[in-house]
Amino acid sequence: MKQDGSVQNYQVDKLRIEIHPTHEAAGAAAAQAAADALIDIAKRRESLAVIFATGASQLDALRALTAISGLPWSQVRGFHMDEYVGIPADHPASFRRYLRENLTQKVRMQEFFEIDGTASDPEQACKDYAIKLRSADPQLCLLGIGENGHLAFNDPGVADFNDPVDMKVVQLDSACRQQQAAEGWFKSFQDVPEWAMTLTIPALFRVPTLIASVPGPRKAAIVRRALEDSISTACPATLLRTHPDATVYLDRESSAQVMDLLQSSTVVGKS
Repeated sequence: MKQDGSVQNYQVDKLRIEIHPTHEAAGAAAAQAAADALIDIAKRRESLAVIFATGASQLDALRALTAISGLPWSQVRGFHMDEYVGIPADHPASFRRYLRENLTQKVRMQEFFEIDGTASDPEQACKDYAIKLRSADPQLCLLGIGENGHLAFNDPGVADFNDPVDMKVVQLDSACRQQQAAEGWFKSFQDVPEWAMTLTIPALFRVPTLIASVPGPRKAAIVRRALEDSISTACPATLLRTHPDATVYLDRESSAQVMDLLQSSTVVGKS
């Protein structure tokens, strides 16, 4: 464990954790880490692929990242990790709309590949998107952790650490749908779609660098589980502890239930 002014750094297994005083500070730190990674990767690759997450947890990081000047956006081929089945691009909860408003309309990338939520054949759309993703060989992924521990839309009931496909259609569980309604993306729980297309766990974990933004009081309980539970699909986020280069950015609210755990020398490594 290491403390640097108001920032606290820890490590649980292989997973690095940074705790910042506010969600804005955590988002800015995640953005700076992503910016540094983009600059480094661009030196080695003419074209680089990046996977972006959506949702309330990503707003601060995306605002900060798109405000940093001099980044090699013209070399970036962008992907996102999930989309609701049946949601048009102009729907307030569409992840395509979210990424247009918070990312692609603010910076000019080489390309950005959207997941078509209104595709007539979602299964085929997943196969086609997975081929593009694997061909691009993404080197960086910005992600979050759901209140049920999901990564992308890999809820506990459908998560598979050895999934044979890179993208699939999944049925969202009740906890996931409740989170989407509670965050204000839909008017009610009943309005949240039951089905979505998502990148799978293996597709995400092939990416060399993972940067996870997990702010706010609603994430405190699942942050505890992600760091304390046995590694299993009962809480998919526990697998982050096995990735060779993953960092989770927390604020005081999301870290509120883990300080005793992080300060225990029996589970926390040097950072």
